[in-house]
Amino acid sequence: MPEKKDEELRIGVFICHCGSNIAGYLDMEALEEFTKALPHVVFVQRNLYTCSEGGINEIKKGIVEQNLNRVVVASCTPRTHEPLFRNSCAEVGLNPYLFEMVNIRDQCSWVHMQEKEDATEKAKDLIRMGVAKAALLQPQEPIMSEVTTRALVLGGGIAGMTAALALADRGYEVVIVEKQDRLGGMMNNINKLGPSMINADELVSQKIKAIDEHPKITVFTNSELAAVKGFIGKYKVDVKTGTGTKNIDIGVILVATGASVFTPKGLYGYDGKHVITQLELEEMMKKGLDPSIKNVVMIQCVGSRNEDRPYCSRICCQVAVKNAILIRDQNPEARVSILYRDMQMYGVENEEMLRTSKARGVRYINYSPENPPKVEEEKVQVYHPLLGEELELPADLVVLATPLVAREDTHDLSQLLRVSIDENGFYLEAHVKLRPLDFATDGIFLCGSARYPANVREVVAQALGAASRASIPLSKGSVVVEPIISVLANEDACRGCGLCAALCPYGALEIRETEKGRKVHVIDVACKGCGVCAATCYQHALTINSYTDDQVTAQIEAFLGG
Repeated sequence: MPEKKDEELRIGVFICHCGSNIAGYLDMEALEEFTKALPHVVFVQRNLYTCSEGGINEIKKGIVEQNLNRVVVASCTPRTHEPLFRNSCAEVGLNPYLFEMVNIRDQCSWVHMQEKEDATEKAKDLIRMGVAKAALLQPQEPIMSEVTTRALVLGGGIAGMTAALALADRGYEVVIVEKQDRLGGMMNNINKLGPSMINADELVSQKIKAIDEHPKITVFTNSELAAVKGFIGKYKVDVKTGTGTKNIDIGVILVATGASVFTPKGLYGYDGKHVITQLELEEMMKKGLDPSIKNVVMIQCVGSRNEDRPYCSRICCQVAVKNAILIRDQNPEARVSILYRDMQMYGVENEEMLRTSKARGVRYINYSPENPPKVEEEKVQVYHPLLGEELELPADLVVLATPLVAREDTHDLSQLLRVSIDENGFYLEAHVKLRPLDFATDGIFLCGSARYPANVREVVAQALGAASRASIPLSKGSVVVEPIISVLANEDACRGCGLCAALCPYGALEIRETEKGRKVHVIDVACKGCGVCAATCYQHALTINSYTDDQVTAQIEAFLGG
């Protein structure tokens, strides 16, 4: 339904009950009657679930039968449902950007459950403001951009190799950049993988052989990413190699840089010989455990779940249990004790591995962080809470379970790619549930322990998922970008100061020389419509589509005039 310039405004408002999420705490009848009296509103309807098939059909029906040219839905969060409602408008010919959403669930019913009357009044304010903004909405058209069908994979560990092979098998060119002198990452130091107990070297060798033989994959070892410019579909990257810098055009980027193992210097007498980490034990067991080692004590949560690193590394317990079983396999007479705070053995097979270890004679002793074990020469003292006494365990070898931590170069790489990291230094995806393998920056994807500590099965699953996500723009050959972006609304007002370009978190602005002098240019495909530039521009030269000064002012005036 094309928008006519002088067309009479006909706004339809659909108010969602969201079952009892909204209707259980707000006066829905009062909201309906209030909304009917708002300017330009010609149709109001309440729905039990507006996002259901029935609710969507009611929106379509209302647009057609009531000749609506603006639609407002008062329901839950636009973060999850706005695309659904926009698509519904588009299906019956209404420009999807003539739609406005009002969140009366999160902002009213959920936060004011015990204040029905006040919550209802707040919902009225929000609906009035939404209608005022909707009256000023203008049609927008999606932005199209071509995509270079080549992917860059940062990291050549199990995650990077899996993702690269998945993309290459689909026919896309892939470039792998690995800092070390060979592929494999941390897997090169692993003995066997639990719970299946397969040989890690065999898995790595298979992956490397497949990559070496694949005509679509180019590998740069002893290399690193030096520079990145551009946006989804049109990235230009500089890769610093031993023979110089390579300039490569890239369509999408996958971050699979992995994590590092925390070195417990100063903890429990760590010396790398008699007191070692689980990773060092892996390397020791690849060569064959010294048969003179008869007593092994493993201590969990060393350097994690504390003030410096408050998170659980998730995989440490699985590794300890696996290695305890393997020690008993190599030396059935060895006694293995695991001192733990909590055992995180999620998954049926991991739980079965724990039961197997107990059946094989591995001893488990719980300890509290307030009273941790004490490592002394050839023995470990630990308080047993069930027995209520201090135990003295003989120890030929003490093995510390230390967490995976973010790599030292994570911050620098995040700045280079303009992506976020969390409070623990790991990369932060766009949304933990809705977009777990995407970064907020379009065209950049994430997998493996660079995201958060993960076991090999999880790493492989994430790598396949990230490759699948990355293949979407590659397969289409173009991307459609939402047009709610920054625009230079007043070119004459722009002084070309560059403040907006300096503050843009997505690199979507640049200063160019024009016939009128230095002016800002918006790279529309890269812009995410965050509004930093428009808020910064003291000349009001920049604005955001669908969030213009006039629209925001109308919302404020509607609230104050209520």
